[in-house]
Amino acid sequence: MNKSSTHLRAAFACVLVSLVAAHAGDEAAKPYLYVVRSDRWSADDELGYRKFIQDIGESECDTLDSCLHSSANPFRDSDLPGYHFESDCSDLPSVLRFYSAWKRGLPFSYVSAVTPRSGNAADIRYSHHGNIVAARTDVRGGAMTGYRIIDRIRAAVSSATYRIHPDLDSPPPDFYSPAIDPRSIVPGTVLYDPAGHLAIVFRVDPDGRVHCFDAHTDYSLTQMVFDVRFARVGPAVGAGFKNWRPQQLVGAKALPDGTLEGGRIELARNAAVADFSGEQYYGTGPRPADGNWASGVFAVNGEPMDYYDFVRARLAGGVLKFDPVKEVREAAWAICADLRYRAAAVERAAAAGMAGRPEPARLPANIYGTYGEWEMYSTPSRDARLKTAYKALRDSVQRFVEMGRRGDLRHLSYAGTDLAGDALAAYGYATRACKIEYRRSDGSTVALSYEEARKRLFAMSFDPYQCPERRWGATDPAELSTCPDDAAKQAWYAAEQNLRNQLDRTYDARMDFTLRQLETPGPGKGVPVPPDTDVAGYLASVGAKPPN
Repeated sequence: MNKSSTHLRAAFACVLVSLVAAHAGDEAAKPYLYVVRSDRWSADDELGYRKFIQDIGESECDTLDSCLHSSANPFRDSDLPGYHFESDCSDLPSVLRFYSAWKRGLPFSYVSAVTPRSGNAADIRYSHHGNIVAARTDVRGGAMTGYRIIDRIRAAVSSATYRIHPDLDSPPPDFYSPAIDPRSIVPGTVLYDPAGHLAIVFRVDPDGRVHCFDAHTDYSLTQMVFDVRFARVGPAVGAGFKNWRPQQLVGAKALPDGTLEGGRIELARNAAVADFSGEQYYGTGPRPADGNWASGVFAVNGEPMDYYDFVRARLAGGVLKFDPVKEVREAAWAICADLRYRAAAVERAAAAGMAGRPEPARLPANIYGTYGEWEMYSTPSRDARLKTAYKALRDSVQRFVEMGRRGDLRHLSYAGTDLAGDALAAYGYATRACKIEYRRSDGSTVALSYEEARKRLFAMSFDPYQCPERRWGATDPAELSTCPDDAAKQAWYAAEQNLRNQLDRTYDARMDFTLRQLETPGPGKGVPVPPDTDVAGYLASVGAKPPN
């Protein structure tokens, strides 16, 4: 759907909601009012929420609107016809949780304001020492339609809402830190990346692989797996897995129709939550001081592991086992899906006419965390995650080969005799099936293979003001012949190369450089050399032969 069509639908939905809201006491509004029928979420309600989230993830819907209008949503027929749902990554967990509460008649309260825990923050979404709860809103039953409440939640909630130390529970945040256990990391668990991104778990495989979906500033939904793209940092910023804190409505009055009116919502403190644990921050041994959190050790059944292996082993029931052929194949498929998601994002920027606009005089204050057109249509964060996935696959392949050479059958599920060759065959099978297309500035189509996209990876522009050809890293003069970028845009593209080489999303760096400033290397301007992402090249270097 193009952007203008989306705006028309959203505008129509707003008119409908306004009409309903204006007559909140009328009979026509009653089906859409938020009412409370129970004072707490029961175990069955939580199971229903898990199924709701899992069904959304398994459906592979690509926007919140398509998800909630699809068969994945058991409440779809109760919604206002024509209403258009939207959410970005930070809103998505709260919108889906409230939506379920609304449709089931359950209590809901949310953090509506946070403030830096100490000092000042230029951008509270990236505060160095995390945040604390400054205000909370208990949603009153019978007062507003669910649609108006969703709008208020979206206006209040940002990624700053999640940036809270796990020990802080007075006043309580919306979430608590769960134990890394198959009974706790379930559909509906939230993942917070301290670089300002959120995802929702929808499935955990028997081998401990965690699948989640996330939203973006253009309101698209994508899927990914938990891995090094979710950085582990100090506990003060609350990164990692989060579960919804139990809520109970107290002091409410029961009305004749069975609904509950008034009262206040109390949230469970950490000590009252059975599976609360700080182990994802401090490790499984003696808890280190916050200032020394990185020294915490992780172990499963007495075996030391790094954090990401620990999560996987715990969620697999205490067993860390890799099938290298399956791992390579599925990782390549996931990267292909990410490339297609990127293609849709670049297409939306082109449809909005971004490439026809002049470059601003400066970059945003930080290219990864900003507002407006840049936030909506640029791709530096998305591209950094994609590059990290490519590098992680390259590093994993080397790890599997070295495990095979050591004869590490404890962690390797492989019965063949040529691990490198079989890994190369799996990589070739998965990548040959991957095709990506993009439209050039003249409307003609260019097809890219997985490997061609990999070779272009660090040439792909994240800058929304540049032509689609540059956005896809074109270097061939024939392919570039349709790009209308003028000399100024070409200079910006060249100057942004070091930023494209960078995997780390440095949200605390000032980056509002002019073109002249960016042309001189320095702090905050990226790195000169990109990392190695060449899986096939590595496997060839250790003797793997391409299959016949």
